[in-house]
Amino acid sequence: MTHPYLLSPLGNGFAALPPAFYTRLQPTPLPDPYLVGFSDEAAATIGLARPAPEDRGFLDIFAGNQLAPGSQALSAVYSGHQFGVWAGQLGDGRAITLGDLPAATGQGRIELQLKGAGKTPYSRMGDGRAVLRSSIREFLCSEAMAALGIPTTRALTVIGSDQRVQRETAETAAVVTRMAPSFIRFGSFEHWYYNQRFDDLKVLGDAVLEQFYPELLREENPYQALLKEVTRRTATLMAQWQAVGFMHGVMNTDNMSILGLTLDYGPFGFMEAFDARHICNHTDSQGRYSYQMQPRIGQWNCFALGQAILPLIGSVEATEAALADYEAVFQAQHDALLHAKLGLRTQRADDSQLIEAMFALLQAGHVDFTLFFRRLGDLQIGNAANDEPLRDLFIDRPAFDAWATQYRARLRAEDSDDAGRRLAMHAVNPKYVLRNYLAQVAIDKAQQKDFTEVARLQTILRHPFDEQPEFDRYADLPPDWASHLEVSCSS
Repeated sequence: MTHPYLLSPLGNGFAALPPAFYTRLQPTPLPDPYLVGFSDEAAATIGLARPAPEDRGFLDIFAGNQLAPGSQALSAVYSGHQFGVWAGQLGDGRAITLGDLPAATGQGRIELQLKGAGKTPYSRMGDGRAVLRSSIREFLCSEAMAALGIPTTRALTVIGSDQRVQRETAETAAVVTRMAPSFIRFGSFEHWYYNQRFDDLKVLGDAVLEQFYPELLREENPYQALLKEVTRRTATLMAQWQAVGFMHGVMNTDNMSILGLTLDYGPFGFMEAFDARHICNHTDSQGRYSYQMQPRIGQWNCFALGQAILPLIGSVEATEAALADYEAVFQAQHDALLHAKLGLRTQRADDSQLIEAMFALLQAGHVDFTLFFRRLGDLQIGNAANDEPLRDLFIDRPAFDAWATQYRARLRAEDSDDAGRRLAMHAVNPKYVLRNYLAQVAIDKAQQKDFTEVARLQTILRHPFDEQPEFDRYADLPPDWASHLEVSCSS
């Protein structure tokens, strides 16, 4: 029997692992649930249609009040390094996986996971709930990142409730349904390694290879090939984050996906006034996860994963070889993305000087990252008078003019065409990103049961590279009050 919202009964590939990998449990019911947001794009990946907002059957399934047919609800155990320190056992402290469904493409399956569905054995001192604030942020950013073309978990829906939960202040509870082929993390491997349970480590490694990397089973050392591929995906993901100005905020090993997805949206942020040292998480007092540190921490986390699967690979030398390409992959990907953002079709040896000068200029003037690259696409080689909207982003306009002269010379050197370059640059430099203040406005309204701004942001962020002139104000510089917003691990 299937449910009217689901095309087939839920399976659960993770439940095929030994019982030590998870705990079976029921979600904690959420009283009087109501629909806050729904992603048609995420739903389409599993063939799910948009429900009526008041449909209680739908609300009950995705609030955790009722299990869908076939559901084998469970929470997974894992461990990890948090802020560079071994934290021991962690696990799904407020996430419960309902099961998985076939992807609409016919390739693979997609897990459905409720975040905020109540206490689990891994909740530690927490209540297992998520708040409306953080749920809206994860919902909107997951879908925004997908629209930007950055690998990410998806978010299907947010279900709210008037149930009160205590954080820094009293807030209302919510459950976000997130989706991914798998939520297995680097910390999932670390858990078995640091507990010296190498048989379970092999079980996990074999399951990941068979389900997600079957082509690697043909390699001479599949576990080494797995580490090499995860390292490549992680380096590529870091380059994509840097290129769009995204900051994760909590790059602990338990928040790193074995599939190279952006995972666990908490105190994230998109760069506004450029500062390479910017820390988007005010809990991060040492700046470990600042913008400029992200690529290095991505590599650190890959080394932590390499340590965890060393017993499977068999030698330190083979493990180091699998990790060796990280920096080269990151640099190549990041360089290619920056050339595309600058509208450069070719690569030249001295381009690094132009790019370094650009970042120095952005740093000195704390220029808005997104607006700079978007307006740069409108620059015309032979018409400096057209630079004014771009030039207005800078306090030191002569410094910008000097750099723009170098940039124009570089464009002329490859016979760049203004119209064609503009199209190419606008296709990779978004006009719209999920700025923290935009999310906060939507949250403030949602807390008053007005979900129109959540829906409006969804509409805008669904097409981040399009002009959408009716929404121009959502691409403006943030208001002064936005500079006082803070997000932390409780977000």
